[in-house]
Amino acid sequence: MAKKQYWLMKSEPDVYGIDDLERDGTEPWDGIRNYQARNFLRDSMNVGDLALFYHSNATPPGVVGIMEVVSEPEPDALAFDPHSKYFDPKSDEENPRWIQRQMGFVEKFPRMVSLKELKEDPELEEMLVNKRGQRLSIQPVEKVHFDHVCKLARKK
Repeated sequence: MAKKQYWLMKSEPDVYGIDDLERDGTEPWDGIRNYQARNFLRDSMNVGDLALFYHSNATPPGVVGIMEVVSEPEPDALAFDPHSKYFDPKSDEENPRWIQRQMGFVEKFPRMVSLKELKEDPELEEMLVNKRGQRLSIQPVEKVHFDHVCKLARKK
């Protein structure tokens, strides 16, 4: 059994937010078109890993909940749909260039932990999302940082 890992995964709330995942229960995490983020999805994640759900391109941006990896990697169907903005004519169904994972809802936090709050917390200084130039939509998170963010989010 692989050791549980922790992630931060970004989505724009007007495209797909924590409320949508809570309503749907599970959802494919698709449309990833960055090779490093794709490699995390395909090669590094395991079923049972937990991810902080981060609302990006929002005012303010921040962590709003937790989701769980509930599937093995699978081809991203959007890559084969010529009507999708994520269509990739070079992706092949036999050897797909882009993949997705099914993500399951775990928890919506009572309050958002904003990016400003993440950046101002000395215990989270080494968290990747706080690093200059770190814009990946999927990034690993240390367990100590994951736990600390959860504690902040559940504070009244």
